Amino acid sequence: MNKKQLTITVQVAAWACFFLLPIVFYPKPRDGEFQFTEAMIWRFVCVDAYLLLFYYFNTLFLIPRLLTKRKWFWYILAVIALLFLFLFIHHTLDDFVRAEMASKFKYKGPHRRHLYFYPFTSSSAVFFLVFTVSTCSRVIQEWLGIESKRKEIENEKLATELSFLKSQINPHFLFNTLNNIYSLAIVKSEATADAVLKLSSIMRYVLSETKHDTVPLDKEIQFIRHYIELQKVRLTDKVTIEFNVEGDTEEKQIAPLILIAFVENAFKYGVSTKETSSILFEINADAKQIHFKAENNLIASDMGNENNTGIGIKNTKRRLELLYPNRHDLSVKEENKKFIVNLTLL
Repeated sequence: MNKKQLTITVQVAAWACFFLLPIVFYPKPRDGEFQFTEAMIWRFVCVDAYLLLFYYFNTLFLIPRLLTKRKWFWYILAVIALLFLFLFIHHTLDDFVRAEMASKFKYKGPHRRHLYFYPFTSSSAVFFLVFTVSTCSRVIQEWLGIESKRKEIENEKLATELSFLKSQINPHFLFNTLNNIYSLAIVKSEATADAVLKLSSIMRYVLSETKHDTVPLDKEIQFIRHYIELQKVRLTDKVTIEFNVEGDTEEKQIAPLILIAFVENAFKYGVSTKETSSILFEINADAKQIHFKAENNLIASDMGNENNTGIGIKNTKRRLELLYPNRHDLSVKEENKKFIVNLTLL
C-alpha cells in the first residue's frame, strides 16, 4: 500500500468511527420503547455530511486560500459563518426530530428533551472538534511539506556547492603541478619526461575518481605517493620527506582529494633552497577513524608568497563541513617553528 492509499484508508476508518459513535452511544429510554425514526436517521446523515464537507472545505480551501496567506479576518469570518450555519441546521433538524418523537411516542415535557440532543456536550463542541482536527492536520501537513522542500533545496544546494568546489580543486592542483614541470623544463632536466608521465597518471585519477562521493583509501594514498614523487623531482637533498602509512586501509573509504590541499601546502611553505627542511606525512586508519597528519618547517620567505590564492585549503575546509558534518576534527597550528595539521575523519 502506497502513501496515498494509506492516507485514504486511515481517513475512511477515522470517519467511520466518528459517525458510528453518536449512534452507538445515543441515550435510550429505560422502558425499551425507544427506536430510531426516519427523521433521526436523516438528522444524523445531514449533520455528519455537513461536518465531513466542512472538514475538507477547511483543509482544502479555507486554510490554503486564507489562513496560509494571512488573511486572518476573512478566515475567522468564514469559520464563524459556517459555525452558525451548522447550529442552524443542527437545531432545525432537532426540532423535526422532537416533533416526530412527540407525535409518534407521545413524549411530552422538557424532561424528555435529552433524548434528542446530539450525544456530546453541545453541537458547537462537535463543530469545534472537527475544526481543530482539520486545522491541525492541515497545518502539520503544510509544515511537513515545507520542511521536506527545505531539505530538498538544501541537498541540491550542497550538491551544487560540492560540484563547484571540485571544479575549483582540479584546476588549482593542475596549476601547481604544471608550475613544477615548467621549472624542470626551464633547466632542461632529464626528469621532465618522467614528470609528465606521472602527471598524466595523477590527472587520470583526478578526472575519473572525483566523479564519486568516496573512493577507496588505498587509491587516495597511491595518488598522494605519486604527487610526492612528482614533487621530489624539483627538490634538492636539503629536503627530507617522509610518508608513513599504518593501519587497515583496504576497507576504508574517503572523499577524493580531501587531503591533497594539506600536502600541497606543506610543499609550498615547507621547502627551502637555502636551508635544511623536512616534511612529514602520516596516515593511520582503524575500524573507527582515519587520521592524517602533515608537518613541515615554517619558511618565512615562502610564507609571504603572494602567488598563493589559498583556494586549496579553503575549499578543503568547506568540503569537510559538507561531507563530514560533526564527523571530523581539524587542527591547524604553528608550534616550534613548524606548521602542523591534524585531521581525523570518523
